[in-house]
Amino acid sequence: MFERSSKTAVAPADHDPIRERVRFAALWERRLSGGRALAETMHARLIELYGEPHRRYHTLDHVRHCLEEFDRAAALMDDPDAVEMALWFHDAIYRSGAMDNERRSADLFRQWSEGHADAAFLQRVDDLIMVTTHRDPPTQRDERFIVDIDLSSFGLPWEAFERDGRRIRAECADIVDEIYCPGQLRFLLSLQNRPTFFLTEFFQQRYERIAHDNIRRVIENLHARGYG
Repeated sequence: MFERSSKTAVAPADHDPIRERVRFAALWERRLSGGRALAETMHARLIELYGEPHRRYHTLDHVRHCLEEFDRAAALMDDPDAVEMALWFHDAIYRSGAMDNERRSADLFRQWSEGHADAAFLQRVDDLIMVTTHRDPPTQRDERFIVDIDLSSFGLPWEAFERDGRRIRAECADIVDEIYCPGQLRFLLSLQNRPTFFLTEFFQQRYERIAHDNIRRVIENLHARGYG
């Protein structure tokens, strides 16, 4: 059993871009061929994608937050390199309202990795990216971990969690409340109604109570506004 923690997730601190580039390059070189120059080129292209002007939440800061949570739990994973690579790529393609962002992100990883990785690793990363759609229950240990990591911001203190909600809403500014809010409510209720919010014991013990409190407050607010 893990020791129970009362800690909440923390927002990403300032990061050293050189250290991030070195980290990504080291990951790439461990599992893919092509050398440091190719790895750094791939990293630079990812940074460009996560810096697209229409993004407010699905930015490099979200990836940084995910990597911080990954570092806490990596020792418990079966293939941490595959999980980390999937985290770098899982929102590489993002368009508000699109239903194929994850599929296109996984395809991008395959395109960039073609000829540089073995088929088993490519498939693992592809599967891990796709499970972040949160549409189907994950069946593998690492899939459960990446789902929990992707949703770990639900364990942020209320002010930071609410800030992230505003950023997600800003990415959907072209969608009116009458469409956006019912969809948001359905998603939150689907999370609230799961046997546990988080799927791994590690994240349950760290963030389960905070996540439920945050969801409850948003749902109550939506109900008060007449949605539901």
